[in-house]
Amino acid sequence: MRAGETDRNDGVDAAGGGELDFGSLGRSLWRKKWWVLAPSLAVALVAAVGVNLLTPKYKSEARILIEGRENVFLRPEADKNAERERNVDPEAVTSQVQLALSRDLARQVIRELKLGEKPEFDPALRGPSLVRTILGFVGLARDPLGMTPEERVLDAYYERIAVFPVDKSRVIAIEFQSQDPELAAQVANAIADTYLQLQQAVRQEQTRLAGRWLAGEIEGLRKRVAEAEAKVEDFRGKTNLFIGTNNTTLSNQTLGEANRDLATARAQKAELEAKARFIRELLKRGGPIEASDVLNSEVVRRLSEQRVTLQAQLAEQSSTLLGSHPRIKELKAQVGDLDRQLRVEAERVARAFENDAKIASARVESLSSSLDQLKRQASSNSGQDVELRALEREAKAQRDLLEAYLAKYREATARDSIGAAPSDARIISRAAASNTPYFPKKLPIVLIATLATMFTMAGFVATGELLHGPLATRGAAAVEPSFARPDPEPGEAVSEAAPANDESAGLTIADVAAGLREAGEGGRRVAVMGAARHVGTSVTAIALARLLAREGRVILVDLALSGPNLAAIAIDPSAPGIADLVRGAASFGEIMTRDRRSRAHLVPAGRVGADSAAILMSERLAIALDALARSYDHLVIDAGAVGDFDAVRMARFAPEAVLVAGPAAPELVKEACDQLSESGFTDIWLPGNAAASELPETTVAAA
Repeated sequence: MRAGETDRNDGVDAAGGGELDFGSLGRSLWRKKWWVLAPSLAVALVAAVGVNLLTPKYKSEARILIEGRENVFLRPEADKNAERERNVDPEAVTSQVQLALSRDLARQVIRELKLGEKPEFDPALRGPSLVRTILGFVGLARDPLGMTPEERVLDAYYERIAVFPVDKSRVIAIEFQSQDPELAAQVANAIADTYLQLQQAVRQEQTRLAGRWLAGEIEGLRKRVAEAEAKVEDFRGKTNLFIGTNNTTLSNQTLGEANRDLATARAQKAELEAKARFIRELLKRGGPIEASDVLNSEVVRRLSEQRVTLQAQLAEQSSTLLGSHPRIKELKAQVGDLDRQLRVEAERVARAFENDAKIASARVESLSSSLDQLKRQASSNSGQDVELRALEREAKAQRDLLEAYLAKYREATARDSIGAAPSDARIISRAAASNTPYFPKKLPIVLIATLATMFTMAGFVATGELLHGPLATRGAAAVEPSFARPDPEPGEAVSEAAPANDESAGLTIADVAAGLREAGEGGRRVAVMGAARHVGTSVTAIALARLLAREGRVILVDLALSGPNLAAIAIDPSAPGIADLVRGAASFGEIMTRDRRSRAHLVPAGRVGADSAAILMSERLAIALDALARSYDHLVIDAGAVGDFDAVRMARFAPEAVLVAGPAAPELVKEACDQLSESGFTDIWLPGNAAASELPETTVAAA
């Protein structure tokens, strides 16, 4: 038995004689039961009579849905092709509740239903009331006779109305209470109808205001358009820049036609010269004249027909006569004469083409001269043409604006003349007269009053018995609470060899984590490396990441590719890692995992092969680490031993360094610090013992 248990048991036994005797208390209550039952029955009777004397009130409810939609036929022309629905946020629904509770809406409902003529809403119509007079005298209520009739009716109206949004919906509920169930339903429906009418009236008024404003603007625009178009015509008349076909000036049109005619004349000249040259070449070769322009000649066709006839006769005679026969010679002579005539006719056609080419050349020269003159004229008119275009642009802008305003004005007039503009809400449930009174709830009131009286009287009786009879109190011994030592933190477990309260031990991992947090942006990237191998580099990196993960988002990356260790603490030890990402064999989502004992995220080394040096020098690795640093509050890199990586490149990845010395020799630690300092690390954290005078200026260590 542990110390203190005997004392506690003794305390309980000692107090046992002082416990209250509930059996005696029950018998006392039974003896004085009529002290409890009589008042309870009396209160029940009074409550039953009272609830039956109260005037019953009935409640009716109407519901309105806030839609925020528009009729496509009443939508502006520019928006008719777009399906749109305005979002209705909770603030908008609450604003509509306030609109339903507005005094203007209340006055309109009171006026339509003539509520001011009903005694229920105007106490002055019921005559003077002694209770109200007394309450008004002592300042607990307002004297109805001291208020205007409108104020009296509005007070009664707002006492009976309740408007509220239905939870998690765009529905507004309108509740109204009255002594008359029919009147309660009528008022609730009238409030809903008047609410929709007010919305429609506001939208119609906006449309009318827009129409009146557009009408005034259109009048001024018409004058400005007329003035702008008059300036264009006056300037065109002064400068002779008249408009021809295709909405171009006459000078430009003439210039274009002249340029086109010149191109046509040049093409015609080249064609005629080519035809004449081709026929001349055929004549020089002495072969048959097989040009379409020559063959199309009537003389050539006739001569060709005669030659064909003679050739047929010659062939026929040659079958029976020798070549020296006079008939054969005559036919050959006739054929030769026809060939000569054909060549003469071909030469005539060639000369005709040459003459036409000369005429075309003269026309080209004339058109070129005319075109040059037109160009000079166009260049002289260029400044005036620019000014004319500026005037035309101004006139067009004014005309377009006028047309846009006219279209909007027609739309506004049409929307106003259609009648009731669509509202942003609709009634989804109209109020109906209720047959069950809302107040009073007779049975619950009687039961609550009876039970309250019964318990109150029972309490009085029990208190009297306790005060007049023996009263015992229960004792209790004081028990000292016992506290268990909490589990060691990750940082404490790592720094057991150098406790934080020992000043000679230097910095702890917790000090390093605190310093990195205070460094802000400069402490977001840190590389943990060992002065030698097997000095606890991975354990230190894990402890630092877990401490930083308590107050931020931390990613721990295993770049100790010669001896990766971080996969052992991962939720998924077989997940791919940074080496697989650099090779393109895995994506970011596949390499991310979690630490089993903290909120830190992990990126293990993955499947490391013989290309570990190439992976550390890869530009994809730099891009991946930069992306991780941007996504997390802290990037912690387990870099391994100092000699296993390029220190200059590692300084690019993480400018902050944590050097784990462990059992390494002091000269080896100093050499590692010098190397890291020369490689570009801004701060070097050295947990554990170190002489500050022997370290570089960038090294952070405890004295």
